[in-house]
This record gives sequence, C-alpha cells and structure tokens, in this order.
Amino acid sequence: MSLRHRTVPSQPGRPPAAGAIEDEPYNIIPVNNLLADHPSLRYPEVRAAAAALKTVGDLRRPTYVQWRPHYDLLDWLALFFGFQKDNVRNQREHLVLHLANAQMRLTPPPDNIDSLDPAVVRRFRRKLLGNYSSWCSYLGRKSNIWISDRSPDSRRELLYVGLYLLVWGEAANLRFMPECICYIFHNMASELNKILEDCLDESTGQPYSPKITGENSFLNGVVKPIYETIKAEINESKNGTEPHCKWRNYDDINEYFWTDRCFSKLKWPIDLGSSFFKNSRGSGVGKTGFVERRTFFYLYRSFDRLWVMLALFLQAAIIVAWEEKPGGGSVTSQLWNALKSTDVQVRLLTVFLTWSGMRLLQAVLDAGSQRSLISRETKRLFFRMLMKVVAATVWIVAFIVLYTNIWKQRKQDRQWSRAANDKIYQFLYAVVAFLVPEILALALFIVPWIRNFLEETNWKIFFALTWWFQGKSFVGRGLREGLVDNIKYSTFWIFVLATKFTFSYFLQVKPMIKPSKLLWNLKEVDYEWHQFFGESNRFSVLLLWLPVVLIYLMDIQIWYAIYSSIVGAVVGLFDHLGEIRDMGQLRLRFQFFASAIQFNLMPEEQLLNARGFGNKLKDAIHRLKLRYGLGRPFKKLESNQVEANKFALIWNEIILAFREEDIVSDREVELLELPKNSWNVTVIRWPCFLLCNELLLALSQAKELVDAPDKWLWHKICKNEYRRCAVVEAYESIKHLLLSIIKIDTEEHKIVTIFFQMIEVSIQGEQFTKTFKVDLLPKIYETLQKLVGLLNDEKVDVGRVVNGLQSIYEIATRQFFLEKKTTEQLSTEGLTPHDPASKLLFQNAVRLPDASNEDFFRQVRRLHTILTSRDSMHSVPVNLEARRRIAFFSNSLFMNLPHAPQVEKMLAFSVMTPYYSEEVVYSKEQLRNETEDGISTLYYLQTIYADEWKNFKERMRREGIKTDVELWTTKLRELRLWASYRGQTLARTVRGMMYYYRALKMLAFLDSASEMDIREDAQELGSMRSSQGNRLDGVDDVNDGSSLSRATSSVSMLYKGHEHGTALMKFTYVVACQIYGSQKAKKEPQAEEILYLMKQNEALRIAYVDEVHAGREETEYYSVLVKYDHTLEREVEIFRVKLPGPVKLGEGKPENQNHAMIFTRGDAVQTIDMNQDNYFEEALKMRNLLQEFRHYHGIRKPTILGVREHIFTGSVSSLAWFMSAQETSFVTLGQRVLANPLKVRMHYGHPDVFDRFWFLSRGGISKASRVINISEDIFAGFNCTLRGGNVTHHEYIQVGKGRDVGLNQISMFEAKVASGNGEQVLSRDVYRLGHRLDFFRMLSFFYTTVGFFFNTMMVILTVYAFLWGRVYLALSGVEKSALADSTDTNAALAVILNQQFIIQLGLFTALPMIVEWSLEEGFLLAIWNFIRMQIQLSSVFYTFSMGTRAHYFGRTILHGGAKYRATGRGFVVEHKSFTENYRLYARSHFVKAIELGLILIVYATHSPIAKDSLIYIAMTLTSWFLVISWILAPFVFNPSGFDWLKTVYDFEGFMNWIWYQGRISTKSEQSWEIWWYEEQDHLRTTGIPGRIVEIILDLRFFFFQYGIVYQLKIANGSTSILVYLLSWIYIFAVFVFFLVIQYARDKYSARNHIRYRLVQFLLIVFGTLVIVALLEFTHFSFVDIFTSLLAFVPTGWGILLIAQALRPALQKIGLIWNAVISLARLYDILFGIVIMVPVAFMSWMPGFQSMQTRILFNEAFSRGLRIMQIVTGKKSKGDVEVEKRRS
Repeated sequence: MSLRHRTVPSQPGRPPAAGAIEDEPYNIIPVNNLLADHPSLRYPEVRAAAAALKTVGDLRRPTYVQWRPHYDLLDWLALFFGFQKDNVRNQREHLVLHLANAQMRLTPPPDNIDSLDPAVVRRFRRKLLGNYSSWCSYLGRKSNIWISDRSPDSRRELLYVGLYLLVWGEAANLRFMPECICYIFHNMASELNKILEDCLDESTGQPYSPKITGENSFLNGVVKPIYETIKAEINESKNGTEPHCKWRNYDDINEYFWTDRCFSKLKWPIDLGSSFFKNSRGSGVGKTGFVERRTFFYLYRSFDRLWVMLALFLQAAIIVAWEEKPGGGSVTSQLWNALKSTDVQVRLLTVFLTWSGMRLLQAVLDAGSQRSLISRETKRLFFRMLMKVVAATVWIVAFIVLYTNIWKQRKQDRQWSRAANDKIYQFLYAVVAFLVPEILALALFIVPWIRNFLEETNWKIFFALTWWFQGKSFVGRGLREGLVDNIKYSTFWIFVLATKFTFSYFLQVKPMIKPSKLLWNLKEVDYEWHQFFGESNRFSVLLLWLPVVLIYLMDIQIWYAIYSSIVGAVVGLFDHLGEIRDMGQLRLRFQFFASAIQFNLMPEEQLLNARGFGNKLKDAIHRLKLRYGLGRPFKKLESNQVEANKFALIWNEIILAFREEDIVSDREVELLELPKNSWNVTVIRWPCFLLCNELLLALSQAKELVDAPDKWLWHKICKNEYRRCAVVEAYESIKHLLLSIIKIDTEEHKIVTIFFQMIEVSIQGEQFTKTFKVDLLPKIYETLQKLVGLLNDEKVDVGRVVNGLQSIYEIATRQFFLEKKTTEQLSTEGLTPHDPASKLLFQNAVRLPDASNEDFFRQVRRLHTILTSRDSMHSVPVNLEARRRIAFFSNSLFMNLPHAPQVEKMLAFSVMTPYYSEEVVYSKEQLRNETEDGISTLYYLQTIYADEWKNFKERMRREGIKTDVELWTTKLRELRLWASYRGQTLARTVRGMMYYYRALKMLAFLDSASEMDIREDAQELGSMRSSQGNRLDGVDDVNDGSSLSRATSSVSMLYKGHEHGTALMKFTYVVACQIYGSQKAKKEPQAEEILYLMKQNEALRIAYVDEVHAGREETEYYSVLVKYDHTLEREVEIFRVKLPGPVKLGEGKPENQNHAMIFTRGDAVQTIDMNQDNYFEEALKMRNLLQEFRHYHGIRKPTILGVREHIFTGSVSSLAWFMSAQETSFVTLGQRVLANPLKVRMHYGHPDVFDRFWFLSRGGISKASRVINISEDIFAGFNCTLRGGNVTHHEYIQVGKGRDVGLNQISMFEAKVASGNGEQVLSRDVYRLGHRLDFFRMLSFFYTTVGFFFNTMMVILTVYAFLWGRVYLALSGVEKSALADSTDTNAALAVILNQQFIIQLGLFTALPMIVEWSLEEGFLLAIWNFIRMQIQLSSVFYTFSMGTRAHYFGRTILHGGAKYRATGRGFVVEHKSFTENYRLYARSHFVKAIELGLILIVYATHSPIAKDSLIYIAMTLTSWFLVISWILAPFVFNPSGFDWLKTVYDFEGFMNWIWYQGRISTKSEQSWEIWWYEEQDHLRTTGIPGRIVEIILDLRFFFFQYGIVYQLKIANGSTSILVYLLSWIYIFAVFVFFLVIQYARDKYSARNHIRYRLVQFLLIVFGTLVIVALLEFTHFSFVDIFTSLLAFVPTGWGILLIAQALRPALQKIGLIWNAVISLARLYDILFGIVIMVPVAFMSWMPGFQSMQTRILFNEAFSRGLRIMQIVTGKKSKGDVEVEKRRS
C-alpha cells in the first residue's frame, strides 16, 4: 500500500476530542473525527489541511465565551464576528476539502505530506480574494490583506480566506452583489487585523473587539439590513411590473459599492440611518450606474457604432449611385467614374454631418435616459452629459457651416476653384479633428495589450484621460483579446462586411435609383384620393425605399450565417469532428482504440514515464500516428497486456452501461464486449461484430492461394488485423473446445492432441500448405460449424456431438493430408486407437461441461458467432442512440483532448441542478392514464422506443419475471424508472450525473492498480461474471435490483476500498430542491421519490429552503443540506444555515441556485438543468475537460468551459426534429464559431462548467434581478466577459438535453427566450458590452444575441412595409400613373423580396444545420435531411417561429410583460383544441396574418399590376406563404389537426368559450373575457410612451378606410376630403346601432324579451330603408357593400385597439366599455371563423388527415413505429389483452 493511502493507526487510549462533535453528521469528510474509518481520511493531505485549521496557537481568545479544545481558526472567527455554527461547519469542510485537493495536485509533491504547503494557501487566497484586491485598487483604498510575499504567514492567510468564505456562506441574497461582499469583508478584515495586531479599542481602552459581535450577529447586524433594503425595492417594483427606472435591482445596489460613497455614507458598523436604506425616492439613493428604460432607442444607445457604420455607408452609396452615369463600361468603371467627380466627393462629405448628428442623438439619449442618476453626489456625471450634448451640437453646427461655405464658394466661382478647394480643406481639417478619438481607438485596437494595460491600471491620470470617452466603471475594463485572436475575428468580419456592402450597393441601392428618379420627377399624377402633399411624390419614394432600407439594415445577419457556417465547418474539420460517423468507420479505427484510451483517458504521468512526452511536437506526432494508424505493428496490443486489459475493462463497462439503459440487448452485449482472455487464445479477442465474415474471407483467400507458400498466404491474411485475429482465435478456440469436451485419459484425447501438434509443427516449419490440403478447409469448416452449433443448442444431444466428432476425425485423417496416409502410418503417428475394432471412436470419450458453466457456453456462443456470421454486422447495435453514442465516443478519442491527470490530482468539481416541482419518477397512474384518444404514456413509450422496451423485458425476464403482468407488481419500480428515463424527469438527470461518480471510481481503480492487479482482476472479473449466470447488470443481491445508480457494476467488484473516498473528494452532486421541505410536510410523492434517489446514490445531496414558523406570523428560513445515511438507514440533516428572509426576491431559478451554491464543492461547478442527461462514456472524459482550466486559450485561462449538447428529443415527431436540428446547430457549430474565432461565446444555459472560485467572488453563476434577468443564464456569460473572464467551447465531450416537442410548448419557449432578449436590450450588461468590446467583437456579440431577434423582427417589418407601401401606391393612383410598366422597380424589389423570403423560409437558420450535418454525418445525408425537412413543412414551422420571436421581442421592449413560461416537459401526442390554439396565437399570429391577408386582397383588387397575375404572384408569393403559415401551422402540427369530428367539437368548444361569462375563480382557459383582459396585461404596466406608440401603430388600420372609400361607386370619382369625412358617418351609425342593441339587451333581454326583439327589428328595417334610399338616389351599388367591408372592418379593429390602450380612462364609462367588450367579442368570433374555414375545409376533404399525420410523425414512420395507432387510439389485440390482465 502506498504512503498516500496508509491506514491511520488506531489510538484506543486517547479520549474523544470533543465528545458528541465526532458524532455530528458530515457531508463528505468527517472533519471533526479524523480517526474515523472513512476512505477519504486515508489521504495525508486531508489531515494536513484539517491540522492547519487547528493552528490557533497564541491567538487572543474571544472574551465572554468559553474556549473549547477542539475549536479551530474558523471557530475563532465565528466567536469574534458572530457567524452561525452550521455556516462554520459547512465552510470548514469546504476549506479542508479544497486545500487537500489542491495539495494533492502539487507537482512535485511537498517534502512533508503531513503538513499543508504554504504555496497552496497562498494560491487559493490570491484567487479567492482577487476580485477584492481589484476592488480596493479601483477605489484607491489600501487592501486590508496584510501579508507580504517575502514573509508569508499561512495562518493569517487561512484567517483571511476563512473570513471571506464565512461571509460568503452566510450572505444569502447578497451573494449576487460581489462588491457589497467586498465592502463587508474589507471592514471585517480591518477589524481582524486590529485583533491580530493586539490593538486597543480607542473608546474603551480594552483589547479591540469587532463592532458587531455576538450570536448570529453577522446575519442580524450586517446581512439582514441590506437584505431588507433589497426586499423593499422588490416590493416597490410590484413583482417587477413597475418600470425598471423606478426601483433598484441587485445591480443597482451592488454598484453603489463601486464609488467612495459607500465608505462615507454607509460607514462601519453599518449606519442604518444612511440614505442607502431609505425607500422614499426623495431622499434615498436612486438608481446607480445605469437606468433601464423601455424604448427601442436602447438598441441604438448600446450599439451606436454599428448603426453609424450602416447609416454612413447607405448615405454614401445613395450619393454615388445617384450620380452614376448609365452608359458604356463595366459596372465598376461606372462607379469609379462617379467617384472621380468633385461634386460627388464633396457630397460624400455630408456623411460627417450625419455622423455628428448621430453623435448628438447618442448624447441626447444618454442624457435623457440616464437623468435619474444625477444627484448631489454625481455632479461629474451631469457635467459630462451636458458637455457631451454641447460638444456634439458644436460639431454638427461647425460641419454645417463649413459644408455650406464650400457650396457658396462653388456657386460664387461657378467652378471648383482654388478658393473652393481651400474650403474643402478646411472641412477636412475639421474632419481630422473629429476623427482623432477614432484614430486613437484604431491604434489601440492594433496593439490590444496597451489598451488592456491602460484600462486595467487604476492611475487617476488614465481615469481623467478616458473620462470623456467612457464613464468610470469597475467592470468592462481590459476586454481586448490577444493579437492572434484579434486578427482572426477581424478577418472574419472584414470578409462579411465587404460581401455585405458590395451586395448592398450593386443589388439593393443601385437598382432603386432609376425608379426613384422617375417617381421623384413625376408630374401631373392622377391621384384617386384627396392628396394632402400637393403634387409631391416624396412620400411615395420613401415608401418605395422603406423595405429596401429595412432589409439593408438587417441582412448582415444572412451574411453572418453564411460565413459562420463556413468557418464553423473549417474549425470542426481541424477539430477532427465527424471522422467516425458510423459503425463501418468504427471498424477501421477500433484496433487503435486501446492506444487512444491509454493516451487520452489514462494519467499523463504514466505517459511521461513510458514515452517521454516532453514537448508538444512529440505529442502532436503521436496523435497523428494514433489517428491514422501510422507505424503501428499488429501485435502491439498483444505485447502490452496491461494496456489491452485496461482497455477491455473500460470498453466492457461502457457496453454494460448501455445494457443497463436497455439500448442494447443481451445478444448485442456479447457481440460488442471484449471478452476476457480465456481458452489460451494468444491474440486480442476483438468484439464479435468486428470479426464477422472474416473467417469466411480467410478461407476464400486460402482456396484462391492453394498453391502459394505458407508465408505468402499468412502475409495476405495478416493484411487485415481482424482477419488474422479471427483465424488465430478460431483455431485456438476449436483446439481448446475439442480437448475440453473429450475426456483427458482417453485415446481420443491423445489422438486430438497429436493431430493439433502436427498442425502446429507444420505451421512453425512453414510447411502447412505442403502437408495439408488447403482446399479441404471449407469442408472442415462446415463440419466444425455443425459441431459447434450442436454444442450451442439449449439441450445438447451427446450422440450427435459424437457423430460430429467422428466426421471431423474421418475428414482430418483420411482426406486432409496432402499425401494420403495408410492405416499403418496413422497408427504409427498415434492418430488411430490401438484396437479400432473394439469400439466406435469417441463413443464414451465425450464429457460435456455442466449447464451451469456459463463461461464455457458463453465462449461456445462466441465461437459459433465467429464461425457462422456471414453478414457485415453493420447494424449492430440496432438502436440508433447506441450507435450514435459509440460513434461519438470513439471519434472523440481521436480529437485533441488535454491529457488526463490521475483522479487524485484532477480538479474537484460539483454538479448542481435546480429543481422546483417537476416530475421525479412517473407514477403508476401517470403511466396508465389514457388520453382522449385512448393512449397511455407507457403505450406511447413502448411504441416510440420499441427496441428498448424489448430489451427491458429481456432484462426483467433474466431477473425472474415470467409474464408482463408481473411488471406491474414485483417490478413496478423498474417499470416506472424505465419510463422515467425516457422522459424529461429528475430521475433521468440524476442517473446521468451519477455516471461521473461511477466513472471516477473506475478511473481511480485503474490509476492505482498495478500490472499484476490488472491481469489478475481481468481473470477474476471474468469468473465473477460467469458465476453470476447471465446477470449482466451485476447488481449485488443485497441491493434492490432496481438500483438507480447501478453503482455496483462489474468493475466495482475489483475495487480495493479507496476508490469511493477518492471519488467523493472529487465529485459531489447537489440538487437544489427548493420546496423539498414543504413537499415532505405535505407528504407529496415527489418527496418520497427524491428520498429514493438519495438512497440509491451515495454522492447525491439535496439542498432545500426550510420554512419554520417561529411565533406569531413569524417565519424563519433556512438553507438545509441533507443526505441519506446508509448506516442509520434514514435521511440525515447535514447543515442548516439561517437566512435573513425568503429566498425568492428576484427570479426563482437563480435564487434557488444561489441558496444551494454554498453546499457545492471543488474547483469547478457544472450547471445542469432538469431536462438533461449524461452518459457513462462521456463521464470518463470529465477529468480531461477540467484540465482546460489550466491551459491558456488566447491570453487568458478559461473561466467557463462550454460543453456540447446532444438533443435527445429529436425522434419523437417531425416538429421535435426541427427544433432539435435548430438547437443542435446552435449548440455545436454556432457556439464553436462564437468561441473560436469570434471570442464572444457567452453562457447560454447548461451544461457549461464554471470556474467555481472565480465566479464565487464575482456574483455567482447567474443574475437574479426581477424581470430584467428573466434569461438568467446568459447574464452569467455577460458578467464573465465584462469582468475579464474567458469562455471556451469543447466538443470532445457531450451532455444530453431534452427540448420541447409540441408546437405550443415550443412557442412558449420561443416566447420566453424572445422576451428575455427584449429585456436584455434594456440591460446595463448589453450596453457595457456594446461599448467596451472592440468594434468587431461588438458586431459578433450583437448578431448572436439581441441582434438576431431584432433582425427577425425587421424581416416581419419588411413584409409590412412592402405591403403597406404597395397598397398606398395602388390606392393613391401613383402606381397606375408611373410604375405599372416600370420593370426596373420590380427587378429592384425582387432582390429585396428574395432576401426576405430566404430568411422567412428559415434557410439561413437551416444553413448551419446543413453544414453541421455534412461535417458529422456526410454531405449526401445532410442534403437528404434538408429535403426531408422541406417535405415535412419545416419552412412553415420556421416562419411561424419567426412570428413568435418578433411579436414577443417587440412587445417586451415596448411594454414589458416578460415572464417565466412553464412549457411542461411531457410527451405531446394529444390533440390541442381550437380554443387553446386561438388563445395562444390570436394576437401573435392570427390577427397579424388576417391583416396581411386583407392587405393582399385589397392590393389584388385595386392594383393595376395585379391584373397581370404572374407579376402579382411573383410579388406577393412570399407574403401569402407567411399568411398561410401563420394561420395553419398550429393545425398542421397538431395531432389530429384535420380530423373532421374533432374540428366540429373544437368549434363548439370555441363558441362556448367565447360566450362563457367569467366568474371570480374562472381562468382564461374557460372564459374569453378573462383571456381578453389577460391579453392586455402588458398595457396595464406600460408607461405613457408605450401607450402613445401603441396608438400610433394602431392608426394604420384607418388607412384602409381612407384608401377604399374613394374607390366606391357612391364616391362617383370625387377626391374631396368630404368623401372621407362623410364615411365616418357610417362608422358613427354602426357604433350607435351597436350601443342601442347593447342598451336594449342589458335592459330588456332578460325580463322583456319581446321589446328587445322589437328594437332589433326596427333597427334592421331602418338599415334596409337606408340601403334602398342610397341605391335609389345615389351612385351606390351592391358591390359597394362588400367593398366597404374591406374599409370599415379594419377601422373598427383600430378603434378597438385604441380603446384598449385608453382603457384606464374608458373603463370609467360603463356603457362605452361594455360596448368595447361586446365589439371585441364580435371581432374574435369573426377571426375565429376566418381561421376555422380553411381548417374545416381540409378536415372535410379526404386524405388531408392522413397526410398531416404523415408529415407530423414521418421520422417515427421511417423507424417502423405505429403512430397511426397512437393518434387514433387503436391498439393491437395483444396490447388490449395485456392491459385487461393488468387491470
């Protein structure tokens, strides 16, 4: 046993150190009882770290408190500063564990391993307190860490570290405010220094004591006052519905500590009378650092450099194109000729007027939006804002004056004279002065390290110099990347921008010039309405250009998608992705697997000793050899049995994990596993699936080369490694088999032995082909095949076996020898019995092994497989998921992984999963309950995962069940788990994450196992397997067979004892079950299942918030950590840390993560969501991944390691496939490019791995401010980048992830993400990144975050602008007069429409998918997948999703309303009702689609162009596609969406919903009115600007009326304004008509129904008379009735929307508001009917239903699934019978 694992000597005579303290429950290490028998205490480093904390020595003891002998430094701190006992216990273990792990990693190891190395503490202190040191430097304060590097003091360093951890551990919600914690630590460290220096208290003359001391004094005196301030601010926000500018969020309060104010105002001890704590806006502290306001102008504020670039180029392009002279020459020559003109050159100078104007706009926006920051304490900020506005105004005035002077001089001289040129030079001098800051920025961009140095220094001179250009900020400094990265992403964007601007000039701007000039100069237009702008056509020109400009502003997104796809593919190729795509390619590489695993997964130290890998060049050469098998001898593995056995252990454990997951069958396990080296086989026994058909091919080679010498024949066979091994193994196995079934002391045994000796002698002498007939081998092969087949039967017939042996003997002795031997010769050579006549040969010589000898029959099955397999076995394993995982794992081993350290020396890590109340394990009822179609969850899963269900039943039969009915009784737990592992449940996530623990235990064993251990253990393992019978899962009989963790796998039987301790020290899994306490109290099933998970998983810990009622309406809150104690056989509480109040002040998920963060351990933490999974083979690579933290990526080490995800829900339906494909392309190719070369990858959720201590001191792993941080995850990435972190992306390891699978779920998810991005636009993080990143990284950041959603909205606005513009031109008469025959305009617009359509179809979303598929699966398969997606209407889905994103993104920025939307993670196979679809999509899609459809109809009926149907179709096809997609997508992707009966029932349900009168407890699902009010929630919380914008947007609906009334016959061609004004009489009359009916209904309908009917009759008669009169006395015609509907229906809708915006005022007038409600109900009925008509038609038409089912479930069809049964509820007779028996 090594020194590191030595056993602690027992000391029986020693008294217990602290009595009951030793018996306290512990988390990972029993720190209070170092003599306990615990595997982790075998490590001297643990004892050294614990001993270091005990060095209290001569420190002054706290007064008034009894000092106990077992107290340590943390207890000492707690007694002085008033920390909680359990906080101390928690941080003690935290600190000991980290220091021990850090000391284990020391290279070389310290001389004295029993004492803590000072370097370990020093490094840890520097890392943990790095942010504190930066904060002190930033504020110009001297750090209170009084330690000199020349004279280190480990105890003092431990005190500082311990103090910070204790502060952090008890800070609760304050952990989101890292600089607030720095302030607290700064003052407490100052008090600590006074105690350590034995200072006296100036006021008392006594030894100094902290100002805040006593039991729980830190919580009550420091944390609680600040917590109460946060809580008061949250309450003031009214659950986040108040404007952000009216209350302080976490960031505002934290940024208060970025200024000296905190020291002068807040003081220490904290002055509770400070303005910081006051909640009144008058005298209290307001917003700090930044003010969030709801306006789209924030997009301009944050990314002004982008908009300046776009605006200036567009202006310059229009100027040049306008002046181009059409004629001869090429396109480029025309451009250069225009640029040579001095007029053009001077006009181009106007771009500086525009630029200065945009600077003025920026300055005004800054001043206007941030005015709330101005106070007495921030006078400098006011001065800066004012000066910015003044300077920008001066510049624009100066440019205007100088530019005017140029043209004055030009007109005066009538040519470009010298004086005019001097004026130009004056202008240019001003331009140079104007550009000085930009030139300086460019110079610093070229040399980024200088800029980083200037920004990171805290010298006041630099603050003064940069004050004008950017405000002082603690974050966002020194963000420049290294020169190499700088060049890479700059080159990328130079190509993108060059392509974009070239395209824009020649295909967007230039084609528009001619029609614009034509329209601009057009005179005497025959207007068909009253024209307000006289004879000017400027508005028409503006409308013509509007869609062009909108596309121009957003099409960088397209070019980014194209270039990022290309670059992503190149980076992926260099990363060696997709080299092993299928089992065929796996066969080619498998022989190098052992070396690849040894090289990548085994510890680096062994590699250094074995191969001397000292430099990167040798490493790269070895990787190259490994990847392509260069210079590798065939027998290398056989000569290195340790390497082979290690490989076999790892590979077999992976296959075993597959079997436990039921993705392979028992038979496939035998085909895939590497069996132990038995039966004296001298070659590597490759898995059977590699050896298939090889023996037959070898025989055919022997037959062909019958005359060739032995050497040549063997050389041919040895060209294929698998063939060589198959031949050798088959021969040696047959030899062993024959000798083992024939009794040893018989003549037959001697004959067989002699015969094999003859064969081996001939082989050694290379005389085999000269001794034996090679062409007879096939006959011998067939005979042997029959014999082995007989032995492989369930019941072996000994007589037939004897016959088989006799046949072989006859062939071998009589026919096989080349020279036929006589009986005498055979007898002489010992090949015949002494007395042949006495008995038949082999008659009594056969003795078969006992049937219980599983090992023998397993080897027989393998031999039989090798002999009989004729196919290629490319379909092994059958399960697609198993094939994908094997391919990915094998491919990853040939990628560039960091070398793995030993498990002892690896970085420790935790996994954390936030959980609220989702499913843990499916209950029996959930599995059996059926949908309205008669489909249960279990039946659905059995159908979707048919092969896995079959494997599960096979496993259960092996465990003893006879019938399927027993699954519901004795194996119910296993059944529930099987179903839960195929859903998005906590059980699945826990099983996946616990693979880390299992993998670490196995790797720890392999690290420490000697060569003898490996060899002996491999043999022992084989015998253990055989002794277990056919029980492949290897679960101990003691344990429940349904063990979730499967921890007791086959390899675990070999463990020596220390592996568990090592794995626990390196890994812990914390699930933050926020309400677990209340679930236990209520005895909810989730609590029971969570307890079960703890029971089955040793390393699992549950953290929850416990609410304890302490008295009258008082509740105390605690963060609690629990585990399952297997000794006590119950759940035990480990830590209980009191909180200042309720945890949830901000967003729920980050608050849940934050409270559990104190219970995580290790250097890293992986954040995992509840819809994720993990795989055993991927867990093996975790220690490689963690090594990335130690390598530089660019100029920084990583702080977040991005990890690839696999979306495992893609096979459920075509919709799930679309979502999966879209998500996969983002989490692979998209993030690959963001990380390299763009260097702007953020944190997009999970499963990224965080540098835990880096984030611990910088605000945690997410942000939690209410509403603004609704997308909490990405803010961790923003925070990381702003604070100088580095985010990388690694694709050699993957984690599973589930996604939403139904359209409604997907839409809610898209809405949540889009709303989150809308809030991000307003955030300080985006503003700072937009300004602090260099120009090119800013572009990358914009187009991959908020810019993507903004540009999606721009696409929709382009459709609106185009259609409204065409309708304006058509109805006004301009189109008829000027543009009907203008092919130029149509050609120019065609380019715009094509671009818009490309985006609309989702092609630029699909391009990264195609590229990624090509890279990883092959080009042809990628093209086929894309074609299949189009056939399955993916474009309809992507167009629909685009509408969702645009709607919620725009609405959130304007009005707010972002909220967490629970999408549910269940299986979606049930039909969604029409009502539910209408509720979800009415406002986001249906109404907008109807509006666009109405515009298209109006344009079709009134445009002269529309008379040419081809032109109309070409111009409006994309728009019609959008309209149809938005209306029909919810029904196309709805199971049974076109079922006639369901459609009828849906419409009935819709009408019932419309007319149902809501009550107090009624929900929106039941009543239209409740839903209608909920749809206006965003208008209730919006500000006055939001209402004004809403009303302005609603005015567009009045345009229909204005344009169409002049087209009515009754107008008689008049263009007078009176025509429009008189049309409002109709609106007024209808409204009065409506009010009268409303009044009559309210008054008479209930009691006097006849009067109500009479009123209705009179109104109808009156209306009829009016129509008759109009027909008789005016030009009115019946057609006008229908045409006027196009005019007045939109007007009514516009009035209704304006009424909703003015609801606060109108609601006070009951009659009018009731009329508004009635009108709204009428419109929703109308919209519902419009949408229902095409749905009903397709439901009625035969064939649509089956086609729709085919589209929705095509992927399932292709895998032979019975989806038609699922959606129609028809079950097979067998299934029905099983269910009957079951029930």
